Amino acid sequence: METKLDLDHTIILIVNKEDPRKTEHISEYIKNKYNKTLHLTHELLPKTTDTNTLYLLYLNDEDIKKFISKNISKKLNIALLPNEYNKFATKSFGICKNLNEAIDDAFDLKRYTTVDLLTCNDEAVFHDVTLGDVHGLSDTIEKQTKLVRLKSFFKNLQNLQLQDFSFTTQKEYDLNTAAAGVMILEHNIIGHREDVLNERFYINDGKLNAFILAPKSILSYVYYLVMIFFYAHFKLKTLPKSIGLIKTSKLNITSKEAINFKIDNSYLSAKSIDLKVLSKALTIALGREIENLEESKKPHYDDKEIIKTKDLPSGEVKQMLLKENIPFFKKAQEDDFKELFISLRESANLSSVFIVLMVLSTLLATTGLFQNSAPVIIGAMILAPLMAPIISLSMGVVRSENEMVKTSIKTLSYGILTALLFSVILTYFMPLTIVTDEMRGRLNPNLLDLMVAIFSGIAGAYANSKSEIAKSLAGVAIAVALVPPLSVTGIGIGWADPDMVFGAFLLFITNLVGITIAASLTFLVLGYSAVHRAKKGVLYTFVILTFISIPLVFSFNKALEQNKIYDLLQNKTFTLNNKKVTLGLSYVDLSSKTPTLHINTYSIDLLKKNDLHNLKLHLQKNLKKDIKLSIVTHTKVE
Repeated sequence: METKLDLDHTIILIVNKEDPRKTEHISEYIKNKYNKTLHLTHELLPKTTDTNTLYLLYLNDEDIKKFISKNISKKLNIALLPNEYNKFATKSFGICKNLNEAIDDAFDLKRYTTVDLLTCNDEAVFHDVTLGDVHGLSDTIEKQTKLVRLKSFFKNLQNLQLQDFSFTTQKEYDLNTAAAGVMILEHNIIGHREDVLNERFYINDGKLNAFILAPKSILSYVYYLVMIFFYAHFKLKTLPKSIGLIKTSKLNITSKEAINFKIDNSYLSAKSIDLKVLSKALTIALGREIENLEESKKPHYDDKEIIKTKDLPSGEVKQMLLKENIPFFKKAQEDDFKELFISLRESANLSSVFIVLMVLSTLLATTGLFQNSAPVIIGAMILAPLMAPIISLSMGVVRSENEMVKTSIKTLSYGILTALLFSVILTYFMPLTIVTDEMRGRLNPNLLDLMVAIFSGIAGAYANSKSEIAKSLAGVAIAVALVPPLSVTGIGIGWADPDMVFGAFLLFITNLVGITIAASLTFLVLGYSAVHRAKKGVLYTFVILTFISIPLVFSFNKALEQNKIYDLLQNKTFTLNNKKVTLGLSYVDLSSKTPTLHINTYSIDLLKKNDLHNLKLHLQKNLKKDIKLSIVTHTKVE
C-alpha cells in the first residue's frame, strides 16, 4: 500500500549525535538535487506529527528501535539512511549501503508502504531473535570457507545441549519440548538467511516464523549439521525432522530455567519471552536491495497458523533427552510403536492359517523346483508366511522381550518342520530324480546371499514399521526366498543326499540369521529400543552370524574362482590340430580337489579323442592347474 506522502511538507533529519561532515553532506545533496531544506534534530520524540512529514533517520540500530517504540502509534513516514551502526535495520528493509542512493530511494514515493513489525518483550526486532544455540541456522553459511564450515561442524557437534521450552501461540496451541535453540524471524525479503531457508517470508503477512531445533538423536543432529554447513539450505516442505516450525502472529515462550537469547545480536536473559507481530505498524521506504519491490509490498494476510512440530520430542522422550545423554539413535515414542508391537506379537503366534500357508507354499515351491520354473517358485515365496515371525523375532531380540522371542522361535520351528516334512513327502512320491538349475542355484550359498538377507531384513523391518509401505513386504519375501531352500533341503533328505541337505539348509539359516540381525539393527536405528537394552540379544545373533559366515567365505572364494575360470574360457576360440574350436562353459564344479569343467565345444570339424585331450592340456596350461573335463561336442555341418 503506497503512502499519501507528497514531500511538499517538512523533512526532518534525526541524528543521534552531530556529525558535521555527514550531516552537511546529506543536507547539501538533498538541497541540490531536490531543492528541499532539512530540519535537523536529535530528539527521538518529534514535537510535530504531521502525516505528510518525512523522517529521515540517520541513527544507530538501538536509537532507531527507540524512535519506533516512542512513535509506533503515530503512523509516521520513515526512511532509513545507512551508516556503520545501523546494519540490522537497513538490511532488514533492503536499504543500500551507498548514502546518496539511499537518499534517492527515500524520495521515491513508490517505495513507501506499510509493513509489519516483530517485537520481542516489546522491543523491535530487525533481524531475528535466537534462543539458546541454533547451531548455524541464523548464520550466513555460504560466506564461510569450507575449512571454517568443517571447524564449525565439529564445534557444534561437541556443544549440543537441550533445554525445556514451552510454546503457546495466538490460537492457544501449546507445545512442550526439549530443544537446543529457537530462531524467530518476521521476514527475509532481501534474502538474508535464504542461503539456509530456501523460502520467502513476507514483510506484511502478519506472521512470525519460529524454527525450533530439537534433535532426538546424535544421528539426526549430524544430518541437520550436514544440511546446514555443507548442503546449506532446505525448504519448508522438506525440513529436517530435527526442526519444527510455528508460524503465528503471537508466541509466548517459557522455560523452567532462565532463557538466554539474542535480539539482533544483543544478549539478554528472561524466563518468559513474548513475541508478536504488529500488523501495518510502520510506513517506511523499502530500499533498492529488494529485488521484487511490488511483490514485497503486496499484503499476504490470512488467519491460518502453520504448525509443524509432530517430529519434535515430547512425553517420555523429552524427559529422557533432558535427563540423560542424547542417544546415538533416536528413541521412538510409545504412540509411534504401540500398534506395531500389537501387530508383531500377533505375527509371532502359531496359528492354523500359518501352518496351512506353510504347507501350500512348500508344495508349490517343491513342485516349481522339480519343474525348474522360476515363476512358480516366486509364487511360493509370496505365499510363504515365514517373514512375519522372523520380523517379530527381530523385535524381540532388540527389545529383550523374552516372551516374544520364545513365541517367534516356536512358530518358526513348526514352520520349518512343516516345510521339511511336506517337501520330503512330495519328493518321495515324485518319480523325477534330476537336479534342476533352480535346485543347484540353492546349494552353494556365499557372502552374496548373506548380503541379500541383510538388505531384505532392513527392508522388512522398515516396511513393517511404516504402515504406508506395508505392500512392499511381498517384494521383500521374493528377494529373500525363505521357503525354496527348505524345499531343496527336503528334496535332499528324500534323496538321501547329505551335500544337498547341507548346502540348502545353510542357505536357509543364512537368510534367517541375516534377516534377524539386519531387522534388529533397523529397529534399533528407528528408535524402538535403547542400545543398552538391545546389546545382549544383538551380540548373540552376531556370534551365530560369525559362525555361519565361515563356510560362506569359503563358498564365496569358490565363486570368485569360478568367475575367474568363466572370464578366462567363456566363448574363447582355440586352434587344435588346425581345427578351430569355440568353448561354451556351462558349469564349473569345485566340490572336489580337482575342478571339473562342464563345457560345450563348437566346431565345423569333427573333434576326435586326441583333439579333446589336447584341449584339456591347453586349458590346464591356461588355468595353471589340473582339471577334469565333461565335454559335449557340437559339430556344425555346412
